[in-house]
Amino acid sequence: MSSTGQIVLVPGAAAPAGINTIKSLKMANFSGQVIGTDSDSLAPGAFLADLFSIMPEAKEESLFVDKLFELVQTHRINVLMPSSGFDIYHYSKYRKKLLEFGAYAVVSDTVALEDCQDKMRTFQKLSPRFKVPFTTTESEKIPSLPIIAKPRFGKGSKDIIMIENESDLRYVTAKYDDMIFQQYLPGTEYTVDVLSDLNKDPLFAVPRIRLQTRGGISTKGRIVCDHKIEEDCMNIAKTLGIRGPCCIQMKETEEGEPQLVEVNARLGGGTIFTTLAGANMPALILDLVNGKKISVPKISEITVIRYFEEIVVHEHLAHQSVPKPITHTG
Repeated sequence: MSSTGQIVLVPGAAAPAGINTIKSLKMANFSGQVIGTDSDSLAPGAFLADLFSIMPEAKEESLFVDKLFELVQTHRINVLMPSSGFDIYHYSKYRKKLLEFGAYAVVSDTVALEDCQDKMRTFQKLSPRFKVPFTTTESEKIPSLPIIAKPRFGKGSKDIIMIENESDLRYVTAKYDDMIFQQYLPGTEYTVDVLSDLNKDPLFAVPRIRLQTRGGISTKGRIVCDHKIEEDCMNIAKTLGIRGPCCIQMKETEEGEPQLVEVNARLGGGTIFTTLAGANMPALILDLVNGKKISVPKISEITVIRYFEEIVVHEHLAHQSVPKPITHTG
């Protein structure tokens, strides 16, 4: 199947990962059509995609899936590239049904998604083979402070708390449920984008140092070639059974040893960093779906700085179901 004339669905068009996916496809001169979706009618991706559709909230599974099937059949969608952690389970759960409609959802199996979403389960599965920080759900087993507390099922950097003393610990355990406690790693932080083929065999990994983050999303990053990190992350993806993309977070100990922090089984919010370094993962995913042989891309060690870009919408258009952009300003 050629990419010419293909229709690609990019969910999560309000978030950086979805926006990065659309931008990456356009940078690859994708000749088909991109449909963005989100529950937010003012999603920035609505103005970048060729078409845009408002979706029900993912928690309303029946409504969400009915709308998804309607979109796929109406627009004859060929490929789905989930990038949002909120609705990714639906694309995995209904993957076979979507395929009956001719739409290939490039997403890992549900068990792999669950292994990644549950951070305790991630560490239990990977700790026998990979370097991981001490992690527990039981506060009384904390060996020493400081330590990091984070939601067991959280996304991004929300509610990640540094516990420096017993008072902090009492506060966190009283206020929050379903937290994990993890050894504090003070060193350099990495995000590693990994692409596996449709048979779950890893193809390549691209590490970058997180120089600055806001809300859990990289705003400054430097691509580095580190063969040990690349090999470890590809093996992590293989162990978890990842299909397609994932992004892996690592952080160094005081001794400079990178250890696994978490895995997201999807395109990440910093996908564009890897695209600009020479590995356009959304375009390569299309090549995989189209049966093309993938060569490991040449990666440039670059530094990328991100900034805001504004979209101006006239008031009378802002209340339409699918608003239209009027002006872009840098």
